[in-house]
Amino acid sequence: MSHKDWEIPHHTIAELSSKKSQYCICIPVINEGKKIQKQLDRMQNISRDLDVIIADGGSTDNSLELDRLSQLGIRTLLVKQDMGKLSAQLRMAFAYALQQGYEGIITIDGNNKDDPSAIPEFVRLLDEGFDHIQGSRFIPGGRAINTPIERLIGIKLVHAPLISLAAGFRYTDTTNGFRAYSRRFLSDDQVAPFRTIFSAYELHYYLAIQAAKLGYNVKEIPVTRIYPATGPIPTKISPIQGNILLMKTLLKACLGQFDPVKQEG
Repeated sequence: MSHKDWEIPHHTIAELSSKKSQYCICIPVINEGKKIQKQLDRMQNISRDLDVIIADGGSTDNSLELDRLSQLGIRTLLVKQDMGKLSAQLRMAFAYALQQGYEGIITIDGNNKDDPSAIPEFVRLLDEGFDHIQGSRFIPGGRAINTPIERLIGIKLVHAPLISLAAGFRYTDTTNGFRAYSRRFLSDDQVAPFRTIFSAYELHYYLAIQAAKLGYNVKEIPVTRIYPATGPIPTKISPIQGNILLMKTLLKACLGQFDPVKQEG
């Protein structure tokens, strides 16, 4: 699939500085308020060396003012003006990053739950030639702090085993959005991530499966994710309808229903 055939959401682009790095960090976000502001503050040392691209789903909370982003060293703000949720934001960000010539993309959620200190390790492994690097709380060195029990059960007993079976690679933390992808993987026509079928949470599951199935270099590395000790669980997923959708999406991904050949056939 050539660039002209990519299906990318309509969006605006605000470039705040010029390209300075081989890899970039993409942060999908929508209405994260003080959480994204605190996260960007924590990432200032990293953003001095790596370009940071924010993929906004259409925030209305004034948390992404351009002057503030510029002060924090953010390179680009992309704002989706189209249908779709997380996967649409990722398509928008990945397309921009590839068109800008980045050789690899690190993704991290914008809700300040992930410890960005793992980013240099993602960079090191991209340098070594890995194509899909999955952050995991559940391998030696990883830390899962205050993770809700229902999340732990879902990941360990359902999500990770099914993704691992479909991929032919043992993953331990398949819902974690702290990852990295190589340019050659995302550009592969057998992957073809730039399709509108990827709208909600499909891409996270699909890319993990495709990377291993197609023989790309895949690895998990330890990361830390911290949930608040008290108060509501920070999530954009509704407890009933959202989780039903996630299960349907998971099963479709595991059955190969997002594969390019099956889509074209």
